[in-house]
Amino acid sequence: MSDDTVQTGTAEDQGPVRVTEDIADQLAAKREDLFEEFELRDEFPSDVLVEARKRTEDVYDEIESELDERRDLRELTTWTTDPADAQDFDDAISIDEDEEHYTLWVHIADVSHYVHPGSEMWAEALKRCNTIYLPAYTVHMLPPILAETVCSLVPNEDRLAHTVEMTIDRETLSFEEVDIYKSVIHSDERMTYTQAENRLEEEGTPLHEECSLVFELAEQLHQQRKEDGSLVLNPARDRAHTIVEECMLKANKAVTHELMWGRGVEAMYRVHPQPTPEQWNKALREIQELDSVSIPGGSWDDPRKAVNAALEESPGRMLNKIQRAVLKVMPRARYMNDPFGGHHALNFDIYGHFTSPIRRLSDLINHWIVAENEVPETLLELCDRASDKQKDGETVERLYKQFMQETHLDPHAINNRGLEVLSEAEIAELDDDDRERVHGVDA
Repeated sequence: MSDDTVQTGTAEDQGPVRVTEDIADQLAAKREDLFEEFELRDEFPSDVLVEARKRTEDVYDEIESELDERRDLRELTTWTTDPADAQDFDDAISIDEDEEHYTLWVHIADVSHYVHPGSEMWAEALKRCNTIYLPAYTVHMLPPILAETVCSLVPNEDRLAHTVEMTIDRETLSFEEVDIYKSVIHSDERMTYTQAENRLEEEGTPLHEECSLVFELAEQLHQQRKEDGSLVLNPARDRAHTIVEECMLKANKAVTHELMWGRGVEAMYRVHPQPTPEQWNKALREIQELDSVSIPGGSWDDPRKAVNAALEESPGRMLNKIQRAVLKVMPRARYMNDPFGGHHALNFDIYGHFTSPIRRLSDLINHWIVAENEVPETLLELCDRASDKQKDGETVERLYKQFMQETHLDPHAINNRGLEVLSEAEIAELDDDDRERVHGVDA
C-alpha cells in the first residue's frame, strides 16, 4: 500500500495462482532471508499470543459494559468497504445530509482499548511498527487472533470504535464542526470494492442511497484537492476507491488539526518535504519528453498540478512512466513529532495517520494520544523507528516481488488472486491443461 492512499481492490472472479511445493519452498526461503537481513519479526512470542487470546474472551460483556462511557451508534447505518481478500476491517463510514451540510462519520477500530502501554502487544507493536504486505503473505503488526476478531469491524456485530464525526459545509467543504469520541457501532454490511461499485449502479439495492451520497461528497473533496494542488498519481481510480480514500483523508486531517490546533500536543505527524525546484524541473522535463505526453501551459505554476494534468491527458500506456519520473525526485515522507513542513504531495499544512491502527504504529499511538491526552516519552524515537521500519518493509516488498519475477511468477496476479500450493498427488489428478497452468510443475 502506498503511504497515504488506499490500496486497490483484488480480482474476485479468478482462482488463485497455483504453484508446486518446490516453488513454495523457494519463496519461503527467500522470505526467511529477507526477514533476517532486515530484522523483521514474523512469528509472535508466546506471551504476546497468550495476552492477545485473553483479550478476545468475554467480548460481548465487555462491549456492553462500555456503553455507559461511549456513544451508542448502533442504530446508525454503517458499512465497511475493503479489498476482497481483506482479513481485518479497521474503518467504516456513515453519512447523512441536510440543506447546508453533510455529516460524515468515520469509525475506526478502537485498537488502543485492547493494545495499550504496559501490555505485551504494545511492546511488540513498538518493535514491528507496521504490517508488511507481501504477495500472498502478511507480516502482522498485531496478532491476527486479536486484529481479525474483536478489533475488526465485522458486519452484524457490536464493536468498539473511535469515531470522527465531521459536519462539512456543502459549499466550501470545510469543517463546520469536528467531534472525536469513543463509540459502539454495528456495521450493517461488509462490501468489497466491486460490490460497492455495483451498489452505486443499482437503484433500490441496500445502501445504494448512502453510497451515492457519500460518493457525491467524496468526488467533490477529490476535485477540491486537485484544484488546491494535491498530487494525484492515479487519476483512473474508481468510485469505490475514491469514497474510501477521500473519507480517510478527511478524517486524518480532522484528527491531526485537532491535535495541533485544538490541543497543541506532539503526535506522530506525517511530514513530506517537497523536491527542490531543480528536481521538479528534471521530472517535468522527463515527462514532457515522453511520447504523446504534454503538459498544458496553464498548469506550470504548480508542478503538482502540471503532473496531474499530464496524467489526465496522456495515453494510459504512459501512466507508469509519468509516475516513475515523479517518484524518482520525491523525498520520502517521515513521521515527525511536530507537523511543520506539512505534506507536500497532499498539499496539506498538517497531516497525520489515524485510520489504520491495526496495521500502523503511528495510527495506534495517535489513537492513544487522542483518547488519553498523553504523549509517549519516547515519541521522537518512535517516529524515527516507524519511518525506518516502513522503509525496510517497502524494500523487502520490492525485493520479494523481484525474486518472484525472477522465478517467472507474476506478483500482481498473486496479489490479486492469492496463491495455492499443490502437492504432487494433487497435480497428478489434474487434467493436462490444468497441470500445465501450475507454475513450476516442469521445474
